[in-house]
Amino acid sequence: MKKTQFAFSTMLPAMALTAALCFTSQSTFAQSTYDSSRNPTAQQQPMQPDDQTASSVKTFSGKIMKSGDKLVLTDITKKTTYQLDDQQKAQDFLNKSVKVTGVLDVSTGTIRVNAIEPV
Repeated sequence: MKKTQFAFSTMLPAMALTAALCFTSQSTFAQSTYDSSRNPTAQQQPMQPDDQTASSVKTFSGKIMKSGDKLVLTDITKKTTYQLDDQQKAQDFLNKSVKVTGVLDVSTGTIRVNAIEPV
């Protein structure tokens, strides 16, 4: 009886460890197989940045004004001021009403300028 009890007490932890390793390796294998078969083209398609899509290009109207050492677009009707990333283009329209076409970075309030036209 003692031999059986001793064998059982030493074998039980080894069997539990073996079972745990089997279950862990199966779930890891199943998960990696599932992910790759679920969407096989996910890694092949390059992601487009949001600011590069045509739908995010907008037109803003206002007046180019100086704010400190930067030129900004001030929309008096909306009471909004936008930073402009292209200070060189904006310089030609200082104190003039314009239409700016570009992409607004909402987090910084900066318009990535595509074009500036007088109104």
